Amino acid sequence: MRSPFIVDITPHKRASGVQRPLVAELEPSEGMCLDTAEIVTSALHVDFLLEIAGEHLVAAGRIDAHWHGPCRRCLEPVTGVSSFKVQEIFEQVPVEGETYLLDKDEVDLEPMLREAVLLNVPVVPLCSDDCLGPDPDRFPASVEVDDPDDSDSSGSDAQPVPRAGDPRWAALDALQFGD
Repeated sequence: MRSPFIVDITPHKRASGVQRPLVAELEPSEGMCLDTAEIVTSALHVDFLLEIAGEHLVAAGRIDAHWHGPCRRCLEPVTGVSSFKVQEIFEQVPVEGETYLLDKDEVDLEPMLREAVLLNVPVVPLCSDDCLGPDPDRFPASVEVDDPDDSDSSGSDAQPVPRAGDPRWAALDALQFGD
């Protein structure tokens, strides 16, 4: 089965210098999601103009990447669309990190789309700019406060009372380092 990211460029080669549109709705491939950040790209809308310029193919246009994932503060689900412009060059002998491979009669847009999507989809999205984080009623947080009765009441020279350490780290207290 032929990849939906592979485009036949034979008609483009017959009319060098003429821009031809490429509009497509694509389902992202496996490598187009930020699995480590739990951000998943769910759909791509590609609107390009393709043009043969000498031995190169120029792809210029817009990508709309639909994504979803958790808010970085409250962890509630967030969805969005990242829209961005691209202009890339494909050539038969690509320069690593600068251009992409152009086969004789077709071009595989997947490497370029993957890179563009991964660079433009938010890694840690927010549900809103004023998100305060977890709901305190659903996720209560407790803060330990020193008991004022434990401190010396002699005034400003009072030293804080050291707390008992975590017993799991007690073995580290016995360590001694030589000079």
